[in-house]
Amino acid sequence: MATKNKLKIAVIGATGYTGLDLVYILSKHPKIKIINLCATKNLGKDISFFDKRIKKKLPKISSTKSIKWKNLDLIFLLLPNGEAQKIIKSTYNKFKNLNYIDLSADFRISNPEIFKKNYKFSHKSKNLINKSLYSISEFCYEKISKYRIISNPGCYPTSIQIPLIPLIKKKLIKTDDITIDSKSGYSGAGKTFKKKFNYKNFYKSTYAYSVNNHRHICEINQELTKYSKKKIKFTFNPHLLPTFRGILSSIYVSTNKKNSAKKVRDELVRFYKSSKFIKILKLNSPLGSGNVLNTNNCEISVCETDIKGRLVIFSAIDNLVKGASGQAIQNMNLMYSFPEHLGLK
Repeated sequence: MATKNKLKIAVIGATGYTGLDLVYILSKHPKIKIINLCATKNLGKDISFFDKRIKKKLPKISSTKSIKWKNLDLIFLLLPNGEAQKIIKSTYNKFKNLNYIDLSADFRISNPEIFKKNYKFSHKSKNLINKSLYSISEFCYEKISKYRIISNPGCYPTSIQIPLIPLIKKKLIKTDDITIDSKSGYSGAGKTFKKKFNYKNFYKSTYAYSVNNHRHICEINQELTKYSKKKIKFTFNPHLLPTFRGILSSIYVSTNKKNSAKKVRDELVRFYKSSKFIKILKLNSPLGSGNVLNTNNCEISVCETDIKGRLVIFSAIDNLVKGASGQAIQNMNLMYSFPEHLGLK
């Protein structure tokens, strides 16, 4: 999909937390021309009303009715689950040159029955699921340009899969006893989080939620199983922190045979040696989310424990950037043969 001209794009769902981060980054991307910024409310307002970081003059907020689909190259979809599949279904066959990057869960789950079980409604575009690509960028370099629909992964799954998949592929860790403890800033719950988590002292406390039934579990299971070729056994539970952005995942694993922490770290260093965004810290390094905020980076630290063969792997990302908007732009860059890091930091 290489192109010499600027891409003409629309952002549908531009005023949420992730949408604003996406527009901010896109506004400085040298290969992009933003044609439409769409939302269901605040029509006619400037996007800078919602985010003062956006200095460039851009189209005012409009509804999707204003979109001239045939004039666009690419659409970013940041909508409630179930909405993107409707738009893609109605335009996919009509506009053959139109591509999509969907940041909802609509095309993340390959099995429609599992999708229905987790999201409580039937998929409206089942015939397009196998025409989409679930893309953590670092695992899809060679095939991403062959697809028109790119499904951007969830933020928690991104922080978890980046450290685990190389180790599972090399059979360095056991896959029947993985424990994942992830903590996120409250932006991960969206702008309506106050309605979802309406309890005392929210901004001064840590909150465990969706215990054993978070919707990202099926996504994590699907992708890890894809690389392990056998059933994965893991527990995952997320927490919200009284901070705006950032994810820190603590992943507890046991090594296969006599594999050491050093060997595990060495494999991650080898796998990501050419990566622009994945940083492997020294063995047993402390890790927080501070260094990755407002970047597309993922920092990983492999640490030993007092239990022989038991390790903890820490993984830090910005949930709104590498966990969403940044990875979407990284995927776009790869789709159109731009430098992978273009417009990102």
